[in-house]
Amino acid sequence: QVQLVESGGALVQPGGSLRLSCVASGFAFSRTVMSWVRQAPGKEFEWVAGSNGDGSSTKVVDSLRGRFSISRDNAKNMVFLQMNDLKLEDTATYHCAQYWGTGGPRGQGTQVTVSS
Repeated sequence: QVQLVESGGALVQPGGSLRLSCVASGFAFSRTVMSWVRQAPGKEFEWVAGSNGDGSSTKVVDSLRGRFSISRDNAKNMVFLQMNDLKLEDTATYHCAQYWGTGGPRGQGTQVTVSS
């Protein structure tokens, strides 16, 4: 079955950077759109970024463009989220997920807390 396991979350100061990783198994990873979504406390899930199967097309939500980027390594069945210049409002649980948007299967998530 689909398994998605995220890692890399941490407590970081404003302005810092983090790279989140997700290892996938149980499906044809290189043919599957992968996304990162996040959920802040008390809020709905938010789509953050996505990549098509071969990584040739990536998208980041407008509000995060320039700070966040998504990449993937199909040889390792992994997808990454690079987050730079982190802000307090980036505090959330970050999940990797199948498909565009917030509706696809996702992992348990990794916590990112931005605090001084």
